[in-house]
Amino acid sequence: MDERVAQLRHRLRSMPEIAAIKSLGESRGIVFDRARDLRIVVGDLTRDQKKSDQEVEQVRARRDRDRTRMDQGLITNPKDLERMTHEMTSLERRISDLEDIELEIMARLEDAQGDLSAAESDLTDLDEQIAAATAERDRRGSELQGELAATESERAAAVAGLPADLVALYEKIRERQGTGAALLRARRCEGCQITLDAGTLAVITKTPADDVVRCEECGRILVRTGESGLSGQG
Repeated sequence: MDERVAQLRHRLRSMPEIAAIKSLGESRGIVFDRARDLRIVVGDLTRDQKKSDQEVEQVRARRDRDRTRMDQGLITNPKDLERMTHEMTSLERRISDLEDIELEIMARLEDAQGDLSAAESDLTDLDEQIAAATAERDRRGSELQGELAATESERAAAVAGLPADLVALYEKIRERQGTGAALLRARRCEGCQITLDAGTLAVITKTPADDVVRCEECGRILVRTGESGLSGQG
């Protein structure tokens, strides 16, 4: 029965959902950090695009203002007209450069927004997987806890009728070996899997049934049955 208790406790500790939740949590942490970094990038690029738009509009406004003055004949001095013509050429070149920068920022922003959208989608998917694994862990854990509680209750009932000194000895051995008793089956201790020699078996055969017999190899209490292989038994 103690072996069953140990098995149930091991199953509780080693449920695959526990490892899955841990792994998914680690993956989520990585994706969460990536999404956070991408939000920063998107924010920076959004501000850069706004600033670039403003610069383009400012230069365009200046170009349009100067062109209007020229078209309306407000610039009559030949030198001023020549200077403004050169300035218009510079403004057009400046606008073209700014528009190229603006397009580059827009492309980078679009890529970053796409990456952010993918990361957020991954986060949603991971959250769903974690929720499903957690629900399954809780369901399986509840079943195992119920089975463990029932087994421990059965064990307590079985121990209640045993002598206190025998129980104390059993518990001491169990703490050291994992189980305090083992079947003696076919002349072999099923705790350590050692086959007892003829002399030891002869001694055990002569030992009263209500006396405690222990394995000389592992120290466990040997439980004798009709399958123990002792002389005089079937």
